[in-house]
Amino acid sequence: QVQLVESGGGLVQPGGSLRLSCAASGSISSIATMGWYRQAPGQQREFVATITSRGITNCADSVKGRFTISRDTAKNTVYLQMNSLKPVDTAVYYCYAQALSRTDWGQGTQVTVSS
Repeated sequence: QVQLVESGGGLVQPGGSLRLSCAASGSISSIATMGWYRQAPGQQREFVATITSRGITNCADSVKGRFTISRDTAKNTVYLQMNSLKPVDTAVYYCYAQALSRTDWGQGTQVTVSS
């Protein structure tokens, strides 16, 4: 099992930036992919970005060019750099770690984009 702790959420004005962090612990060696989903009020959880153990990244079309996912393997941490934030980006952001037989989730961190 992998334990995930997210941080970095908060309130930001439209056009601003935030960087989310997700620190992993536990069965680190079993992780194949890590990434982020988000869930806005009354909406389904949606994919945001992912990074594989080989460093291959992918982002949802809605955030391409604005969000960047990266990792620090020495710190077992994945980051989501979010630039040019819009009110529609307001959501709870969840980190996940996918292994061969299970997916673990963090507790979520709130991102609010508002003037």
